[in-house]
Amino acid sequence: MPLPTHGDEKYRNSEKLAEAKDWPLLGIEHRKFEAGRQATPVPICNELVLLLSGGGIVNRTGNGESQQSLARPGMTYLVPVGTQESHLELSDRMECLHLYLPPTLIDQSALADFDVDPAKVEIAYADALADQVIFQICSPLRDLLHRPRQPTDALFVEGLQTALAAHLLGHYTIDRWRPPEKSPALAPRRLQRVLDYIEASLGTDIRLDELAAHACLSPFHFCRLFREATGLSPHRYVTDRRVQAARHALACNSASLVDIALEFGFGSQANFTRVFRKATNLTPGQYRELCCGPAQARGGGCSPEQRRDCT
Repeated sequence: MPLPTHGDEKYRNSEKLAEAKDWPLLGIEHRKFEAGRQATPVPICNELVLLLSGGGIVNRTGNGESQQSLARPGMTYLVPVGTQESHLELSDRMECLHLYLPPTLIDQSALADFDVDPAKVEIAYADALADQVIFQICSPLRDLLHRPRQPTDALFVEGLQTALAAHLLGHYTIDRWRPPEKSPALAPRRLQRVLDYIEASLGTDIRLDELAAHACLSPFHFCRLFREATGLSPHRYVTDRRVQAARHALACNSASLVDIALEFGFGSQANFTRVFRKATNLTPGQYRELCCGPAQARGGGCSPEQRRDCT
């Protein structure tokens, strides 16, 4: 029997790109969101939200606890079954993978076999988890939604669901997980101003003092707080965004390599090739050919399906 989920009721103003709801212990949805408030029904199962692309400020309140975080790709949000959410709002567009798990995560008899107290397996209402284990477990499920179903998929999904449940029980139950202690940090709205400026200025020379000014900080303090907030130095973040934008352009339009290099601030085709190859292990030309095929790469065009796979 399929696991009952609440995504359609909660995310009415999102676009559902794909879903799989025929497994008894796991429901999966791929959704695209615009900025704005979401409905907040009481969840009938445990929900895990993995941010795939986009990002921005997430404000939410559940069980009387208010949380504000700057979401970025790879982060996870947990919503336990029965959570009394009263507010959920996104500041920007986001693309997310939603996993719905049973209220008990693992059958009670299995918990007894592993000497786990059922009273201590309630999942925490946790936000902005930068957990690579969760990302590695969950990210293959997006691809599963966008390809033809295979006979072994049920076994594959069962294995991932068990691994995910074990990881959540080991790290994110209410008796194990605690929000990190607050330290001096770059306020989410200041950080968002900086990120918006970067997005609008990828084709120009982005200077550290300009980024710091948008955050109203000295360059020294800005560098430290930016790394704490994003996990990357300002220079590395800008480079990664330029490479990501160039990847999209290589797959989605017929612009020449030198035009793409100049459009996204690489300065020259030679520098574009060097930076792109360091980030992806492919030259820009090889990447375009991998996405589109030799003939289409020479013509600069990819089909919509190829664009989706490569971007």
